[in-house]
Amino acid sequence: MEAIWTWREEGQEITEAALASVPVPDSEKAVQGLAQEGYILRENGRVVLTTRGEAYAEQVVRRHRLAEVLLIQVLEVEEKRADASACQFEHILSAEVTDRICTFLGHPPLCPHGKPIPRGDCCARFQRQVEPLVTSLADFELGMTGQIVFMTARQRNRLARLSQLGIAPGSTLRLLQRRPTYVVQAGETEIALEGEIAREIFVRRVSA
Repeated sequence: MEAIWTWREEGQEITEAALASVPVPDSEKAVQGLAQEGYILRENGRVVLTTRGEAYAEQVVRRHRLAEVLLIQVLEVEEKRADASACQFEHILSAEVTDRICTFLGHPPLCPHGKPIPRGDCCARFQRQVEPLVTSLADFELGMTGQIVFMTARQRNRLARLSQLGIAPGSTLRLLQRRPTYVVQAGETEIALEGEIAREIFVRRVSA
């Protein structure tokens, strides 16, 4: 189900032959089972998700990608090990726990690989039922030091410019000022940032 969603997201045609290459035990039997249970339709060698399959696949992908953010960007688990654990998480997390993790992380829009994380009810409500571990720089506490977890700049060249200034995932910043513009300290350098940019940088608090 996750493979179907991901390949479609990448613009690839989903065929039964392609699904046969997915590394799961007896993939052909698995495809047959999904078809019998109403998750997919098989049409002339092609495979499409049904409405039921769409909803299920979306939640699997959501759990997997949220787990990747938690493991790789917050807990700093090695990517290869994190992916294996994320595959386990996607099968055991309940809807409630998934929303709690999403809220805890600050409702991240992208996974560590830059792929969109399907939104959940908690994202629509945006109720912070627990204090988020990750927050935008715009909402960060003045004077606190944070490590950049992810950035959501809408302009690619903006990411490149910020990286040249030492502002990139993994970098550590200290918020010095909010008005009339945001000012952060990155290493020995003080950098002024527009409010829009500050809202696109997400950090987690670390010891100075």
